[in-house]
Amino acid sequence: MKFVIQRDQLISSVQDVMKAISAKAAVPILTGMKIDAKVNGITLTGSDSDISIESYIPTEEDGIVHVEQIEEGSIVVQARYFPDIIRKLPEKTVEIEADSSLNVTIRSGKAKFNLNGQDADEYPKLPKLQTDDSFELQSDLLKSLIKQTGFAVSTMETRPILTGVNVKVEDDTLHFTATDSHRLAARNVPVNDVSGQFSNIVVPGKSLNELYKILDDKGEKVEISVTSNQILFRTKHLHFLSRLLDGNYPETSRLIPEKSQTKLHVKTKELIDTIDRASLLARDERNNVVKLTTKDHQVLQITSNSPEVGQAAEEVSVQAMEGEDLKISFSSRYMLDALKAIEDDEVIIEFTGAMRPFIIKPANGDPILQLILPVRTY
Repeated sequence: MKFVIQRDQLISSVQDVMKAISAKAAVPILTGMKIDAKVNGITLTGSDSDISIESYIPTEEDGIVHVEQIEEGSIVVQARYFPDIIRKLPEKTVEIEADSSLNVTIRSGKAKFNLNGQDADEYPKLPKLQTDDSFELQSDLLKSLIKQTGFAVSTMETRPILTGVNVKVEDDTLHFTATDSHRLAARNVPVNDVSGQFSNIVVPGKSLNELYKILDDKGEKVEISVTSNQILFRTKHLHFLSRLLDGNYPETSRLIPEKSQTKLHVKTKELIDTIDRASLLARDERNNVVKLTTKDHQVLQITSNSPEVGQAAEEVSVQAMEGEDLKISFSSRYMLDALKAIEDDEVIIEFTGAMRPFIIKPANGDPILQLILPVRTY
């Protein structure tokens, strides 16, 4: 195997593929990165058996040559060393060559490295997804779906199903829902041309987090396909494969209150900044609890109290308020996560009482919903 490649292109692909490679992989060869050289381009592969990523660099694209002097073949290189070597090479092009004894030579300018490779035939074959269940989304929309829901997955393995995001398509609408049982984040978007039925699948939050880092913001098409136990996100140059979580996701729709007793309309940034300041004194408390109190239908008072440290209090003006006055305590961290995920200048917050879950929605009517359980304070 041999080829000469543009270093920047190679670095970009290596960085994407490294997101699937673990130094603690159960199968030793999976600690390496597979390189396949074919006449039409180079494919890099990384996998930790939960996530697998393939990145493809075409020989030529839009009249620009990325790879040349290709002699076909494949090798597995040591992922612990290969990325750093490529990143620090002196020239804009890199020559990579592997001989029949699995020795890999990397040359760039006056720099030369020799690495011991491994036989690519021993690298596990990635499953090829044969499925009719697929649809397309723009990459920037998929990223916002992940950003607005993925943070609410559980980090505790006690209920593994809650460490994932529930994805389903119903009536040409794609639903993303995540909950750790103390909060819930949900968003839906319309989708067209859905073939097959995406009934309740659960994608690990960790997988979506890695996918988020790789996808670009330019709005390229992402084809999403599902089989019984895997999901594939495919763009022009990338295949991102993740296993699905086993089990039934809890029915979350019944958690969402149908009516509210108190409704607030507030500026998002002002509320974020105020809660952030109040939380400075609540940092050592287990839940970083702050308290919200409505006053005269015109202002909110945000307070925090830590007996050993001190107290904080600040008022926030409201755009509008309907219903009864209210006092409620909640985790400042959960509230800040929810407000930051909404990405609108103003939010509507609906309360159904001091000890009932409350919901936060963007004032512009986007189908995003954040739900938080209050904290009982005595």
